Amino acid sequence: SPSQIERLYSRFTSLDKGDNGTLSREDFLRIPELAINPLGDRIVQAFFAQNDGYEERINFRQFMCVLSRFRPIKKNRENKLNSREDKLRFAFKMYDLDDDQKISREELLAVLHMMVGSNISTEQLSNIADRTIMEADKDGDQCITFEEFCTTLERTDVEEKMSIRFLH
Repeated sequence: SPSQIERLYSRFTSLDKGDNGTLSREDFLRIPELAINPLGDRIVQAFFAQNDGYEERINFRQFMCVLSRFRPIKKNRENKLNSREDKLRFAFKMYDLDDDQKISREELLAVLHMMVGSNISTEQLSNIADRTIMEADKDGDQCITFEEFCTTLERTDVEEKMSIRFLH
């Protein structure tokens, strides 16, 4: 809605410390919630990975497009910017560290380690990664493709889990 866009713009301008109409990675990393989030760097990267390029700065329109991935989906309505598939693709990219369209065991292990740090032993993390690959990998290539990722999450309410109340 127009009032939500105004609130987002206000948030955008408050983050724009250089007052130049764009945001840098450093501007994002000043957000306390991102600074303490173990996947903060991956989330920030998503803002700058627009159109398969890596921008140095993003404008308000790009900012809104990425945030739209977190907007709750209204059932029985077309969702152009944040469909279930778009949300899944965004989540998949959090794990696909080398951007090769596959999640390898090493990538999965690295992201799991980012999320839990030293709270779980390396052996336990390895077991989780191995079990996840074994359950999700349907074609036997020891990687998880986007299609396999979607199949694994088909019963998960991604629409609810990937929504944040960034406008309130």
